[in-house]
Amino acid sequence: MPCPGPKTVKYGGNTSCLELRFGDEDRLIVIDAGTGIRELAGHIMKTDLPKGPIKTTLFLTHTHWDHIMGFPFFIPLFIPNTELKIFGPVSFEDDPLSKIFGDMLRYRYWPVRLEEMAANIEYSDLKEGTMDLGGDLWVTTKYLNHPVLVLGYRFEYRGKVFCTAYDTEPFRNLFDVSPDDPSYDEEAVREGALAAEEENEKVVAFFKGADILIHDTQYTHQEYINPKSSKLGWGHSSFEHAVNVAHKAGVKKLLLFHHDPDRSDAELERIEGKIRKAVRGKSGLEVTVAREGLTVEA
Repeated sequence: MPCPGPKTVKYGGNTSCLELRFGDEDRLIVIDAGTGIRELAGHIMKTDLPKGPIKTTLFLTHTHWDHIMGFPFFIPLFIPNTELKIFGPVSFEDDPLSKIFGDMLRYRYWPVRLEEMAANIEYSDLKEGTMDLGGDLWVTTKYLNHPVLVLGYRFEYRGKVFCTAYDTEPFRNLFDVSPDDPSYDEEAVREGALAAEEENEKVVAFFKGADILIHDTQYTHQEYINPKSSKLGWGHSSFEHAVNVAHKAGVKKLLLFHHDPDRSDAELERIEGKIRKAVRGKSGLEVTVAREGLTVEA
């Protein structure tokens, strides 16, 4: 959820929106349409629109509210000749993206219906696979672990690799119960462990050699496993897990992302310092807490 206020001044309080720029032509791709897309829209209006009609692509990791709630505030939608391609996974009800956005943009929620927007919008539902986006840009998608279908993205451009992993948590053995439990099945426990290990290895391979990885780190490890308030199954990762998986994959730069709404600037500063101290001299991994307005070059 958006969390503006004095405790989030440094790292920001908007929900997810990421701007990617490629090549000499400054090609634009957007990942997720959280409330941060409003400020991105203002930037695009100043820097891109004077060069001609806006033509861009929006990749959605999934359709949970915090990742699409800024969409109605994306100003280029109201400008004729804007061309917007939207890619993303289908929701668990199998509704296409066009219906999801159409349902959101009704008069009961917003004064402009989707049909009344001036932009030319094209929707494409995504599954796992690799797609040529033209101009030496490729994207590969990978299902991650969240309560609704969510995709990780791996963009490759002229030898550079950028990956996303949010919202997600490690795959785990769902059949792992105590032997004295009436539902215990030794074979199911064994196969469940192998399946979880295989899926986690696939994720590591998906990040392999990335120049930049931006990874969900909503919790600390203790918050994640706390028996009194466990976050297992909530679909979000710990800082420690993100660092470990990035190290295994040989990632160069790791951005810690998707902060808990109750996490203050001071807490994030302490966590960043602790992690940097822990990896110093042990790994070539560069770790940074993501913040609004941060620019990172691969």
